[in-house]
Amino acid sequence: MRVFGIILIVAGILMFLFNGFSYKTEKRVADIGPVKIDKTENHSIGWPVYAGAVTLIAGIAVLLVGGKKQ
Repeated sequence: MRVFGIILIVAGILMFLFNGFSYKTEKRVADIGPVKIDKTENHSIGWPVYAGAVTLIAGIAVLLVGGKKQ
């Protein structure tokens, strides 16, 4: 449980620092003989700030509850 709590705390801190991430994909639009047309699409994934806070608090709670059982 302690490792899971630490992972949640680190994830919560990272979610505060980075509000999301983006990535690109290439899509083939047309392929007519020697002519190839590709389209690059940008995708972004974001999360609200409170999600990082909830994750951080959950990690602290897991550490506190897991520590009392031992």
